[in-house]
Amino acid sequence: MEDLQDCNSKSLVALPCSLVLHLFRLFGQQDQSSWQKYILAYFLLVRNEYFSGESKRHSDMFCDISELDVFPYATDLDSEELELNEQKPILKAQSGGDSSGNRSNDCYFPGLHDDLSQDCLAWSSRSDYPSLSCLNKRFNLLINSGYLYKLRRQYGIVEHWVYLACSLMPWEAFDPSRKRWMKLPRMPCDECFSCADKESLAVGTQLLVFGREYTGLAIWMYNLLTRSWSRCTPMNLPRCLFASGSSGEIAIVAGGCDKDGQVLRSAELYNSETGRWETIPDMNLARRLSSGFFMDGKFYVIGGVSSQRDSLTCGEEYNLETRTWRRILDMYPGGTSASQSPPLVAVVNNQLYAADQSTNVVKKYDKANNTWNILKPLPVRADSSNGWGLAFKACGDRLLVIGGHRGPRGEVILLHSWCPEGGEDSADWEVLSVKERAGVFVYNCAIMGC
Repeated sequence: MEDLQDCNSKSLVALPCSLVLHLFRLFGQQDQSSWQKYILAYFLLVRNEYFSGESKRHSDMFCDISELDVFPYATDLDSEELELNEQKPILKAQSGGDSSGNRSNDCYFPGLHDDLSQDCLAWSSRSDYPSLSCLNKRFNLLINSGYLYKLRRQYGIVEHWVYLACSLMPWEAFDPSRKRWMKLPRMPCDECFSCADKESLAVGTQLLVFGREYTGLAIWMYNLLTRSWSRCTPMNLPRCLFASGSSGEIAIVAGGCDKDGQVLRSAELYNSETGRWETIPDMNLARRLSSGFFMDGKFYVIGGVSSQRDSLTCGEEYNLETRTWRRILDMYPGGTSASQSPPLVAVVNNQLYAADQSTNVVKKYDKANNTWNILKPLPVRADSSNGWGLAFKACGDRLLVIGGHRGPRGEVILLHSWCPEGGEDSADWEVLSVKERAGVFVYNCAIMGC
């Protein structure tokens, strides 16, 4: 056991099955509770799976959990729909410890230093974090501190969730890996904000929703750590109909309209760690109804209009290091009319894709030639409502198309997925989920990767 404690975190990368079994035999001699054995086994195996990139069908890499003679901690992990309400720590008296969950050595897992335990927890699925926060007070404090998400960023661990607001349902989150929907708490906003048009943006562990209240433009923030809504610090110059994009803990909003309808060319950077907005240099042109995204470490804005009749076909590139904008002519041929939605664009592996609102096809941007190439048809119609009510997003290495459908089962929202670099094995769109009783119009959609 001392050898395990003295090793660094990298030694957990490829733990063989026999070593895991031996580890739990040692735990059994220490008379530790069974749920601790199960939890540690789970995280060690998950870590092993993540690094190896192999599936669980390889029996030489993974052991049968039944061999460990332990029983899982009781959680309702199989329910189709969970509520992400603000959770309080659940304290229960357990054998070998007091009601606070502390052991004599005050560690997360018996036999492991805290840094190794936290390392294991960082490699686990963040879908389990709400349940883990209920184990005892110490786990609750760790999960809600955000430290595990900092470790995940350090190791390059990213899980993407889809946050969705449709016509007949409040905000919900969808976990693509487990195909599970989770309800968010209701936003404590006024009636004006609930009914008015809104825009959304996911950055770090926060979901920002922009809209208008009776008193003016406002931003509400859903915090993944506290699982609750609160008001976000307002922008230096509040705006709507802007372009936006996020990368890690930062986001940039550019252009849009102010409260008086004036079209803007100003831009601001938001840091989710500090909760502050910073004004950055203006774009070359004022524009609204445009789209923004990060690609190759730079922020881009394409499309939009400068007035009711003037459509913009150029794009702009913002270099975060030099703090300068560069205009790119004909980056979005055809432009955007005032009746169309902002360009439906997504970036996968630093490659830009667009869903054409008029021809119902997916296009890929050729950076070298500043041109667009047609790839395949969309799985839903985008031209019926000029691109409104449809979401086109990047989710890891896949493209998502989320839209409504009227069929024998009534009105449903379909989540389609396609890997553009998957070759022939992923030639067709895959239906990830069917959300019933959700209407047919997607009002807001954001992808949070952390």
